[in-house]
Amino acid sequence: MGRNTQTSLREKRIGVLMGGISQEREISMRTGKAVSSALLNKHYRISCIDATSTVAQALRGRKIEAAFIALHGKGGEDGTIQGLLEIMQIPYTGSGVLASALALHKGMTKHILRCHRIPTADFQVVKADAIEAARFQRTVSLPLPLVVKPVAEGSTLGATIVRKARNLRDACRKAAHYDQHILIERFIEGAEITAGIINGTALPLIEIAPRHGFYDFQSKYTPGYTDYIVPARLRKSTAQAIQDLSLRTYHALGCEGAARVDLMLDQRTSQPYVLEINTIPGMTETSLLPMAARHAGIDFDNLVEQIMLTARLKELEPLQEPSTRAL
Repeated sequence: MGRNTQTSLREKRIGVLMGGISQEREISMRTGKAVSSALLNKHYRISCIDATSTVAQALRGRKIEAAFIALHGKGGEDGTIQGLLEIMQIPYTGSGVLASALALHKGMTKHILRCHRIPTADFQVVKADAIEAARFQRTVSLPLPLVVKPVAEGSTLGATIVRKARNLRDACRKAAHYDQHILIERFIEGAEITAGIINGTALPLIEIAPRHGFYDFQSKYTPGYTDYIVPARLRKSTAQAIQDLSLRTYHALGCEGAARVDLMLDQRTSQPYVLEINTIPGMTETSLLPMAARHAGIDFDNLVEQIMLTARLKELEPLQEPSTRAL
């Protein structure tokens, strides 16, 4: 965006939407506070808004003219707040209604990946009310080991690695606490890689190395539980292939602004598999997207401003050809 857009936005009242009603509320509050601080450093006029059931009244009452969405999970990352902002004609950051809804729903994401021939682990989606059926385990056609998770939650909430058949039902029960639909997918043994994207440009890859096995909620948010290697320890050709897959995923779902694609690199075949895409990645100064941006020479305040400058009302447009730009 040009200087005129920057100047124009600095004259407007920016609403930083945070908190909300999802299981990731506290993580969202951290993101929102970090974003607010960065925007203040850049001399924007901001108003912090907790996006609960009164969010529409708050937006109207505070005369918000553009929104930075710092929400995670349901009610913020699933297209609902995006739809409200469209109706209220308030430009906003990130992906639009459709891309947001598709990306949060891991099952729909994987169907779209399959249509675009983007590698993703074999999977099936089951309904929570089927778990207690006598023949439930026979309906799961995938071989062990498996990953079981809610179909539309983030931060690895409710996720379990299942290595023994007798544990499958309990894993599904755990996931059902968060969602009425459950994703069951083939577990891929190997390195976890995350690929940040800013406005269609791929950032340096990060290798995620949890010290205690599974990269679960505790490993994500407890200091010292996980090592992050940037750039990831990969051959140049492998890194390029992963960035290309990530950009193809971003464009296949029609994403905009900032996003982060999570992948597994099969340790036997070196084949990368896309797990999911996050349309509103964590944005604290220790989050993965800012970490990758920092390695590309973009400090936190400038990263936040780059995202802010993309705020607009979204329109249905033809999907773009995947970009291969990388930082």
